[in-house]
Amino acid sequence: MRSTVEAVYWHGCNLIDMSEFSRVPAIHSMLCRQRDFSTTWYHAWRQRIADGAPELEAEKRTVWSVVWDGMRNEKTMHRKLWEWCAIAQALEERGMLMPGRRGIGFAVGQEPLASLFAARGVELVASDFHDETANANWAATGQHGDSLSQIHWSGILPRKDFIAKVSYQNIDMRDLSHVPLETYDFSWSSCSFEHLGSLEAGFQFLTNSLDCLKPGGIAVHTTEFNVSSNEDTIEVGDSVIYRKKDIEAFDLRLRRLGYAIEALDFNPGSEQHDIAFDYPPFYTHGRQHLKLQLGEYVSTSMLIIIRKPS
Repeated sequence: MRSTVEAVYWHGCNLIDMSEFSRVPAIHSMLCRQRDFSTTWYHAWRQRIADGAPELEAEKRTVWSVVWDGMRNEKTMHRKLWEWCAIAQALEERGMLMPGRRGIGFAVGQEPLASLFAARGVELVASDFHDETANANWAATGQHGDSLSQIHWSGILPRKDFIAKVSYQNIDMRDLSHVPLETYDFSWSSCSFEHLGSLEAGFQFLTNSLDCLKPGGIAVHTTEFNVSSNEDTIEVGDSVIYRKKDIEAFDLRLRRLGYAIEALDFNPGSEQHDIAFDYPPFYTHGRQHLKLQLGEYVSTSMLIIIRKPS
């Protein structure tokens, strides 16, 4: 059982007791929905991220300014912020964010999660992949990280405490042969494996990454989900979109290997901002960025939680 100290967060001068809303799991494998933005767990993590957020550099504002607005203004909703909060809450509820735990993050970019988790006393490997052909635009806009200094959020955790808990590695998600087996209590990624070239490449990453987890470990990942078609989608390319039938087939595939996706829920929501999707040019139509048009499809973020049996 966690101590009181392990179950609380500092928020300004007040303590937020995370155990008050982690006794009964609120998070399962699910889609981003408007109703989540009014939950206790979302507001607690959103505020913690906002308290530690750095000032945006000019070249990053075109990509991240709306996410930053969402941190500080509960009326602004963005699926990327939902992803960060949902990943953190899923791990919190499953007892992963406490001293003694070890985690590995894939394609972490410059997200706040490594700093958030290290602040809880977790030992981490934070990874991204870069080479001479890496997309320079991703790096310039803060979607790519290549060092501890780039992934550290000093407002969440002082640098000396961060480097004591976190190491950085250059890891290609398509080749995990150098990642040690059964070493980590949990793994995570935030909308990354859909960029590996095909639907199958993403699933292969998920399958291979389970080898690095200890028995009883948890994998928590988000990805693109097609809410407008269960038949046609983008199957290959720089960014693919998974359908309900793809996820269901993968769950059956995992079960044959002795794993499972936890509590699959494909309900996309039916509130105003679940229906009124954003479309290009984004952020110019007065719509929230929960559902969005990608090519000819409407997509949103899906949280996938995979449990490795003990």
